[in-house]
Amino acid sequence: MAKVLPSSTELLWAYSQGFFPMPEPQTEEIEWYRPDPRAILPLDGFHVSRSLRKVLRKGVFSVSYDRDFAQVIAKCAERPETWINPEFLRAYVELHRLGHAHSVEVWSGNQLVGGVYGVHLGGAFFAESMFSKKDNASKVALHELTTHLRNNHFSLLEIQFLTPHLASLGAIEITDREYSLMLDKALQLPCHF
Repeated sequence: MAKVLPSSTELLWAYSQGFFPMPEPQTEEIEWYRPDPRAILPLDGFHVSRSLRKVLRKGVFSVSYDRDFAQVIAKCAERPETWINPEFLRAYVELHRLGHAHSVEVWSGNQLVGGVYGVHLGGAFFAESMFSKKDNASKVALHELTTHLRNNHFSLLEIQFLTPHLASLGAIEITDREYSLMLDKALQLPCHF
């Protein structure tokens, strides 16, 4: 196993085949995952709670896209346990530079308080991580991401593993076979982020 991620081309190929990388916590060697079941967030299934609806209506936060990708991924890494090591920062910032990785930023004034980032291929978006420094900021980021993807005719938002938090927002699990079929169709779409 290597401790260095492959080239951008190889990394994108892995996503197109249903795999994503994560380093092993102790050794930081890169491992490739293809979970079964796989978690997705249906683009028409995002659950907006009453409290989130209130936050959205009041315009508590402002939102931008790709304004500060490097800062979003860096803030996603600011937690006690993270797979986002310097090698991941380097590789995904490079994917962003090439137009294949994107971020949604949530701002409170001039302060970045939430965000999500991921990889884009065709009509598929592979969400990698999100963070929140204020209540509801990551929910706003994910809500904006699903809306943005839906408006741009994407068909798949992959979120790797189901957590109770993501399930409360409408995420579901599907089998690897279902995921493969959805991924194949999504990759054929000429979507722009």
